[in-house]
Amino acid sequence: MYIEGFCMKKIILIFLLCFGLNAKTITSNDVYSEVAFITDEIHYLLKYYGVKHDHEGITKRTTISTKLKPRNVWQITYEIMVKINILRQQYKLPVIEPINMAPVLHLNPDLVYEQTQRIQTELKIFFIRQGVKIPTIKRKSYKGKTPLDIFIGLSHISAAFDEINSERFTPSYVFGEQMRVYNDITLILQYLHIDDKTIPKKKNKDATIINIFNGSIKILEKIKQLQILAGIEFVDFHEFEKEGHTVGGIYTITQMILAELQTIKAYIGIDLITPASIRYNTKTPAEVEQLVSWNIRKIASINSLVKR
Repeated sequence: MYIEGFCMKKIILIFLLCFGLNAKTITSNDVYSEVAFITDEIHYLLKYYGVKHDHEGITKRTTISTKLKPRNVWQITYEIMVKINILRQQYKLPVIEPINMAPVLHLNPDLVYEQTQRIQTELKIFFIRQGVKIPTIKRKSYKGKTPLDIFIGLSHISAAFDEINSERFTPSYVFGEQMRVYNDITLILQYLHIDDKTIPKKKNKDATIINIFNGSIKILEKIKQLQILAGIEFVDFHEFEKEGHTVGGIYTITQMILAELQTIKAYIGIDLITPASIRYNTKTPAEVEQLVSWNIRKIASINSLVKR
C-alpha cells in the first residue's frame, strides 16, 4: 500500500512538472491580439446598433506617449468592466461587480490577459442575451507590442463603449472612485499609525472639471514621492492631460491613482482588496473637488512608509 501511494505521488508530481513546463508564456503581443479581437467585436456591435463611430477622433484622443506599467493597463480593464455594467443596465440585465484584486508590487502581465478574457466572456453573454449573431472574427498576430500599446487599445475600447452606451461617466461616478482612493489612503494611514487630523474643506461652488483633474495629478505626485522613497518604479502621467479635462478623463486618472496606491499598500504589507465603488447619483463637481482636495491633504501627511 505504501509503495502504491508513493508511486501515485510520484506520477502526480511528474504530471505537474510536465504541465508547468508546457505552460504558455503570455507576452504583450498575445495580450494585444486579444485587445484587437475585442475591438473588432465592439466595432461590429456599433454597426449592429447603427451607432456612428468616431474612430479617428477616439484614436487622436487616446494616443499617448509615456512608459506605463502592467498595473496601469490592468486598471483600464476595470474601467471597461464598469462600462459593460452600464450597457447591461440599459438592457435590463443585472449588474455584475467588476473583478478586483489584492495589492501587488509588480503586477504580472498575465493578469491583464485574464482581464481580456473576462471582457470577452461578458460580451459573449451580452450577445447571447440580446440575440446578437456576431460573425466569426479571426485573431491576428502582432510583434513588438508594449504595455502602452495595450493601454491605448483598451482606451479606444473604453471610448467606443461611450458611443454604445447612452449614459456616460458623470461626476457621481468619479466621486465613487475617489471614495475608493479615500478608503485606500485611510487604510495606509491607519497601518502606518499616522494620526489623521485632516478634515474636508468647505465646498468650492465654482469648482470645475479642470480643478478636479489638477487635484488628481497632485495626488499622483504625492504617491510618486512615496514610491521614490520606497524604490518603486513610478509613472509619468502628465501625458494624460489632453484627455483629462473631461469627466471620462478624470475617471481614468482616478483609476491610475488606485493602480499606484496598490504598490504602496503592497510595499508596506497591506493585502486587503480595495472595496468596489458605491453608486452615487447626484454628486456635483464641487463635491468631487472637495473630496479630491481632502485626499491630497490626507496623503500629504505621509512622509515615511515606516510604522510609527
